[in-house]
Amino acid sequence: MIGTLTPEIMSNGRLDPAETERLLSFGPERRKTRRELCFVCFTALIIVGVIIGSIAVWVSLSYVDSGKRNVILMISDGFGPASETFARTYKQYVTKLEYNYVTPLDEILVGSSRTRSFDSLVTDSAAGATAFSCGIKTYNGAIGVNPKKEPCGNILESAKYLGLATGLVATSSITDATPASFSAHVVNRFMESDIAVQQIGDRPLGRQVDLMIGGGRCFFLPNHTAGSCRIDERDLVIESKKRGFKFFSTRKEFDDLEPVENNLPLLGLFTLDNMSYEIDRDPTQEPSLKEMSEKALKFLEAATANSDKGFFLMIEGSNIDNAAHANDPAAHAHEILAYHDTISLVKKYVDEHPGTVMISVSDHETGGLSLARQLTSDYPEYLWYPEPITRVKNSSYVLSQLLLNYWNKDRIEYIKNTIRNGLGIEDFEDYAINWLNESHAQVEYEMFLANMTNFKAQLGWATHGHSSIDVNLYAYGQNTEVLRGNHENTDIGDFITKYLNLDLDFITHTFHQATDSTHFHGDKFNHHHEIKFGDNHN
Repeated sequence: MIGTLTPEIMSNGRLDPAETERLLSFGPERRKTRRELCFVCFTALIIVGVIIGSIAVWVSLSYVDSGKRNVILMISDGFGPASETFARTYKQYVTKLEYNYVTPLDEILVGSSRTRSFDSLVTDSAAGATAFSCGIKTYNGAIGVNPKKEPCGNILESAKYLGLATGLVATSSITDATPASFSAHVVNRFMESDIAVQQIGDRPLGRQVDLMIGGGRCFFLPNHTAGSCRIDERDLVIESKKRGFKFFSTRKEFDDLEPVENNLPLLGLFTLDNMSYEIDRDPTQEPSLKEMSEKALKFLEAATANSDKGFFLMIEGSNIDNAAHANDPAAHAHEILAYHDTISLVKKYVDEHPGTVMISVSDHETGGLSLARQLTSDYPEYLWYPEPITRVKNSSYVLSQLLLNYWNKDRIEYIKNTIRNGLGIEDFEDYAINWLNESHAQVEYEMFLANMTNFKAQLGWATHGHSSIDVNLYAYGQNTEVLRGNHENTDIGDFITKYLNLDLDFITHTFHQATDSTHFHGDKFNHHHEIKFGDNHN
């Protein structure tokens, strides 16, 4: 081989390294070219990766319609972060779960929601729910109207306009603030007679809700009827039937309902006012929140089975809030656990229906619950006790009604037995018996009895009203990653609007100006959940 090399590459019979590199393309010019080529290829790979990643993110967050979509908005009224910890710890204690147990809500925690309203740092349920339904901030007490008292189009109405089925489920009166904010437009939340009229379809847009299940029958009954809350003689049960609703009010009627195509609208009202607390509920008379939600899902799915449109369903755990207003820890715990059961049901539905999104959020926190209590002026111990709550058999509301209505000669012994059997407390003080033996308002008895359990459990409450803290935000299903982090409550409505491709502005422009109503009146029915300190509550 050496004999074939030219003299130019030989030096004193040896190979010239520089010349060899040049001929074999390993010289400086070639090394520079290779470095440039590697840099270009590496840069191109990065650019391609960024483009592919961006497309993937865009696709995952895109709200472009890709098939049938359902939204299930679950509202845990009055449920704050401390309430979740409280219920989790209570369940761990009762069922002997490990310390690292996670609840159905813990599994889908994505962020938090701010709760202030247009006119106050502390919102009420009306303004809080309107933030979800219309995507706007408004004043406390407003039902589906803006700060100028003008109706705002909401997500349920826009969904209905686009051909989706719609539904409301609540353990409160169906005319209460949260369900009302998705189905009516009035300037004050206490106009429940007018809210009921709009809910059955007597309104400019006609009927918008396909399914309503809950309590609150009193606002649908004419004034002459026992238990009516109306001041006029309109019979909305009869009117609803004329408008096509199938009306039911008993457990048997509920159980007999079977979903088939074209069997909406439905109106089910089991109680005159709010439904019973879970701790008091008679399952032969009233279905649970989970059972009502399951029935609603079956009916809405059947109604949309042959359509490319899905549904919007709002489910409210209303009595979580009502128990917190009373500072009733046992009722509060049982309501939250019932809500957890419903969350599990809906999560399973989402898994089986990929186009479905579930959001769970509170409109506000109620009670300022603290899992600690300062009992004396001494430095406190670091503890609270779930055990006293396990002994409670009834809500303080039910027990207060017993004391309110019993004034026989053996009242003192009756009071003691009520405390023993209802609260599971044996070592009560004479002061408590003497106070309960006096004449007080029902709500005063209720709060006193609840506080007896709070004292034993060493739980603290800051208020019988609402607080302004941020509440937890939970979500499950496609696209919900955009809800991670801290959000304004109006962002919830915005997310649903985009996910379902709704147009709330279009709906808004079809409404007339909201006005006060001659039906506005003080609520003469004894709303057991409302501890009234002025007009703003719940």
